Formats: sequence, C-alpha cells, structure tokens
Amino acid sequence: MSMDIQLAEKKHEQAIFECVSMAYSMYIERMGKKPAPMLSDYSKLIEKNAVYIAIDLEEFMGMIVFFPKGNSLFIENVAVHPDFQGKGIGRKLIEFALNFAQKAGLQEVNLYTNELMTENIRYYLGLGFVEVGRRLEDGYRRVYFVKSL
Repeated sequence: MSMDIQLAEKKHEQAIFECVSMAYSMYIERMGKKPAPMLSDYSKLIEKNAVYIAIDLEEFMGMIVFFPKGNSLFIENVAVHPDFQGKGIGRKLIEFALNFAQKAGLQEVNLYTNELMTENIRYYLGLGFVEVGRRLEDGYRRVYFVKSL
C-alpha cells in the first residue's frame, strides 16, 4: 500500500464528507447526537487550505484538518475511512501535521476529542500527547491535549 498525503481540493469534498460520516457515525448513539466533525463545513475548510487527504492512487483513505493558531498547530479533526482503519493511516496523518508544525517553526500541537470517544483518548496519549484539560464547549464535553515540539 502506497499512500500520498496532499492538500484537499473542491473535487474531494464529497469523499471527505462520506469519510467523516462513516468514521464518526458509530459515536452518534453513544453521544446522543452527531459528533462535531460531522457538522463541519468542509467546503470552507478546503478553501482555507486546512484539509489534507490521504490517498492510494485515487482511493480515498482518510483526512485531517489542521491550521496554525498562534505559536501552535491545531488539529481539528482526523478521520480514516472504515475500510482503512487499523492500518496506521491516522498515525501517518498526525505525523504529517507534526512535521508541518515543526517546519513552520511552531512550538506545539493541540487537539481535542470528545470525552465519550474513549478510544481516541487512549490513542492520543499513546502518540505522546498530554491531556491538559476538560471542558464543555459548543455542547460537547471535550478533552484537550498538547504535544510540545
């Protein structure tokens, strides 16, 4: 499997929406509502050059949304198509963001997940992120993480 990570274009919008919907739909029942990433405006995020996609030839594997915020890089969302989960795609997307942040001279990377997405909490801790807080924001109970560069 070869994988390329590239900036998303307008033509990828439907694939991004489908990937996010399939990756996050398992949490709807657990949370009692759609997770925040399912409500994002990916058209606007693509226009802002904040979305990168992972593809193998032309097969869509996953995506990540990130952008600089002060002296840090904020990862807003990582989603891997269910057909490719468990194959290291998410880790490669996060490593791509970490490398992007280092090259940009940023000091840290920040992200959050919903506290009901317990799998994600363990995953981010395993990648070296440190939990720095929990709070209610936009109607979601979020767990915030940071990784110094």
